Amino acid sequence: MYTNTRFGELLKVLPKNTFKRCVEQHRSDKHNKGFDSWGQLISLMYAQLSGCRSLRELEVSYNSHSAHHYHLGCGPIKRSTLSDANRQRDAGVFESFCQQLMGRAHRRVRNEIKDLLYLLDSTPICLRGRGYEWTQARSMSRIPGLKIHLLYSPDKQLPCDARITASTQNDIEYGRNVEIEKGAKYVFDNNWWHQIDQEGAFFVTRLKRNASIRVLKSRSTEGDILSDEVIEFKNKWPGGGRKNNYVKPLRRIVVHREDHVDPLVLVTNLMGVPVEEVAALYKQRWAIELWFKWVKQNLKIKKFLGQSENAVKIQILVALITYLIADLYRQLCGSRRGFYLWLAELKSTLFQRPRLEFEVLKRRRKWKSDFQIHQAQLAL
Repeated sequence: MYTNTRFGELLKVLPKNTFKRCVEQHRSDKHNKGFDSWGQLISLMYAQLSGCRSLRELEVSYNSHSAHHYHLGCGPIKRSTLSDANRQRDAGVFESFCQQLMGRAHRRVRNEIKDLLYLLDSTPICLRGRGYEWTQARSMSRIPGLKIHLLYSPDKQLPCDARITASTQNDIEYGRNVEIEKGAKYVFDNNWWHQIDQEGAFFVTRLKRNASIRVLKSRSTEGDILSDEVIEFKNKWPGGGRKNNYVKPLRRIVVHREDHVDPLVLVTNLMGVPVEEVAALYKQRWAIELWFKWVKQNLKIKKFLGQSENAVKIQILVALITYLIADLYRQLCGSRRGFYLWLAELKSTLFQRPRLEFEVLKRRRKWKSDFQIHQAQLAL
């Protein structure tokens, strides 16, 4: 009787029917020659978890577990076939599937948390050197390559929405396409206020140094809070053809920072919230920076198995898919370990059979107990 491996149990959490619908929608298997989208997803997820750094290493490592391929729903891989699939197969199928998984994670966040807080930020994916000439078309960017925009829940440590764009795209352009939830709080670093306020949500962000404002009211402060004021913008048309749609009063809070010469200047539409709480909300923005750092260190989105834009996008999307599936599997396992240590254990036991090991351990304990009872009877 076959006993499932830990990698096989992880893939059971993956909603295969949802992935099939994404494949049918994008018709990504129309011209496949024995290597379909499912096989590509499984092999790339294995690369993420095992830490393979090249297609040759992935081919040798993955094919060494051939006895388990049938139960994973795929066969052995060839690096040339996987390379062609990464270059030619539409990345849209993986993007659609990733959005479906993040949609499920987002619903879990809304169901389990009453006071919703979202962080919005982006991280660049630097792509330089031979093979990445396609980034030269975007040479105006300081960092050539791509950018990952993310809407993140710090309470559940889950990405709720993500987009991969050119490195020149601003967070505001991404933010305008995010569905705003009434009553939620958004923490970010760009001017995106009017839309959030119109949807009945709240924001905490930074105020530009050159913003032309008028102070309407000042409140008393103490400690690291240098000032707490109610302000409004002086100019509806600040220049450059830009229009300032936000005409309501705002709250400006200036916070002292020990490790910086300049204080932190925050602006928010949370008018009745204690000033310390507003500062604490913005401080949580660093959680998304730490998440980006963790993902880059523990998953494969710094060194890529292919150099085309399509291959890079697919690998980033599969990294997000792997994170979401691993988090869900960890919840089902009921592990009390931190995600970092739990993932380290998972990586080293991908093809171990936990149920079989448990049965062996159970038999050993029973044999030891029976032996101790027998020894006690002999002594009597």
